[in-house]
Amino acid sequence: MGELQKNTRFEHLLRLADTNLILGHRMSEWIGKSPILEEELALTNIGLDLIGQARALYEHAVAVSGEEDKRDADDLVFLRDAPEYKNLLLVERENGDFAHTMVRQMFYSAFAVPVWEALTRSVDSEVAGIAGRAEKESLYHLRHASEWILRMGDGTEESHQRVQDAVDALWMYTGEMFDMDEVETAAFEAGHGVDLTAVRSEWEKTVREVLTAATLDYPDDCWMLKGGRTGKHTEHLGHLLSDMQFLQRAYPGQKW
Repeated sequence: MGELQKNTRFEHLLRLADTNLILGHRMSEWIGKSPILEEELALTNIGLDLIGQARALYEHAVAVSGEEDKRDADDLVFLRDAPEYKNLLLVERENGDFAHTMVRQMFYSAFAVPVWEALTRSVDSEVAGIAGRAEKESLYHLRHASEWILRMGDGTEESHQRVQDAVDALWMYTGEMFDMDEVETAAFEAGHGVDLTAVRSEWEKTVREVLTAATLDYPDDCWMLKGGRTGKHTEHLGHLLSDMQFLQRAYPGQKW
């Protein structure tokens, strides 16, 4: 395997893993704060699904890089600074109220489902296996978030306004998901990535159906913020990492 191809595969895997890890961590922040007990369990399980997907991807990324003797999956999670993370900006956004969390989850899950489905046909058998499991989990995540958006959008005047505000506030972070830059293009051409431009139409169809059923307005086109995949993040990621990485940074090399 050429050095360029190896680097592209590693970068592509990091993008997938980082996005799932950060969103999984955000969901874990609802523990002890969820509106009802059943939702506490549901959000915990969604977070665990996402972190499990991330762990499998990190372990494979280390193997692809050939650096097993230098670092492991924990190093990738706990010993990188914010500019080294490659996650989508959408998932690092703070939880906000429950409406913001559900809209963020719906936006991402509507994207994740077709991405994982496409990756089940990856030439990388390890990625294809991870994708097969992740697609099933993401379908549940999408259904769960969509049902809550329907309840809130078609509920009270206040719940409707809160979920519409969340849609409008988060919309500018959705365009980044479909950006085919050099890494995404190279990964797709090599057979272990996805044509994100093709994913966009399915995402838009899913999101429009959910918003329409919930009596919510589908936002107009607007300027889209991007940069997460190349290490340009909002201030929110740094605060998240300071919490998530505290123990490993305070006690280097310790194992739990």
